[in-house]
Amino acid sequence: MKREETIFTKPVNLYYMLLGSTLALSLLGLIMVFSASSIYSLGSRGTTYGVVIRQLIFLLISLPMAWVLSRLSLRQWKTIARFGVLISLILLALVQLIGKSVNGNNNWISLGFVDVQPSEVAKFLMILWAGHMLALRERAGAIHSNVLVLIGPAFLLCMILVMAGRDLGTASVFAFILAGLLWVSGLRLGIFGFGLAGGLAVIAVFILTVPNRAERFAAFLNPFAEDQYKFSGWQPAHSLLGLASGGLFGVGLGASRQKWGNLSQAHTDFIFSVIGEELGLFGTLATLALLALLLFSIFKLALRASDPMVRYVSAGLGCWFAIQIVLNIGSAISVLPVVGVTLPLVSYGGSALIATYMGIGFVLGAARRDPVIYKALQETGIKWLR
Repeated sequence: MKREETIFTKPVNLYYMLLGSTLALSLLGLIMVFSASSIYSLGSRGTTYGVVIRQLIFLLISLPMAWVLSRLSLRQWKTIARFGVLISLILLALVQLIGKSVNGNNNWISLGFVDVQPSEVAKFLMILWAGHMLALRERAGAIHSNVLVLIGPAFLLCMILVMAGRDLGTASVFAFILAGLLWVSGLRLGIFGFGLAGGLAVIAVFILTVPNRAERFAAFLNPFAEDQYKFSGWQPAHSLLGLASGGLFGVGLGASRQKWGNLSQAHTDFIFSVIGEELGLFGTLATLALLALLLFSIFKLALRASDPMVRYVSAGLGCWFAIQIVLNIGSAISVLPVVGVTLPLVSYGGSALIATYMGIGFVLGAARRDPVIYKALQETGIKWLR
């Protein structure tokens, strides 16, 4: 008996959910970046609009770029995927040669008028390459053998280059993307568990052997402790204070107190805290609902994909967004150490926004190539949807 379709299972609705949640989160991000960055922007750029104008420019670049990418054929994506690992390694190597240090991490390249973070684009390209390689192995009928050897060394090289710039947060994201791809590829549970335990042990070593990271790790357990509050606990403590003071509906848009110097990264690492303070529990739950809708639509579209590369890449993109959501919000609510990663589509960051929209463009294109979804889009009569 054929199962009755619901709003969450009707194929074309997955396309609308992805498109709608992406645009809604982008709009929310633009509003909250303006609110969270106004004080910082006034002090550093002499105008309250300095940061949000940059974010708007990057958004205006990202939107048509994602539309164009969603129109690429699968053959074109496969061509790009073949060079993904090479381009990623070149970009990450360039950072170490001509990079710029920000907050102790050498992960930026200055173009004069703007600083870019190549590791964000490298995340997307590595997922694209890995999906291509896993698809080739599946077509050869040997997907369960040597999967770790197939894509692991390239990811390890990327993590080494990122760690050369002292960016443990970004290296951790690469590691969790690899773990997600290995999981969806069907790697044997024993090998996966052993590799995951080993990876977490390595991360622990990097944390405990660097004083600054060890202090952050200790601070998240009790940021209000007397020996932590005025040091590594300052940011997570004031993030919690902001969330706690928001109540049900918040103190009002633009009325955050914590952004007045207490949260130096309010528009990037701690934007979720500003949302909670200004828009309250309602705002945080709405944000979480939109993020959940984004992930749900990506993973459901991945399951619908008939081509193995599309399936692996879409799942890998979902894992990427999911781990950054967990790390960012986990830092804001002090259940994880502060690792300095952005909240997808919401936090300020031009490189992160463009890379995220690259991934969204790929998944939208995959949805359009689905015959059932494409037929439903044609029936709407709206040209830009088709």
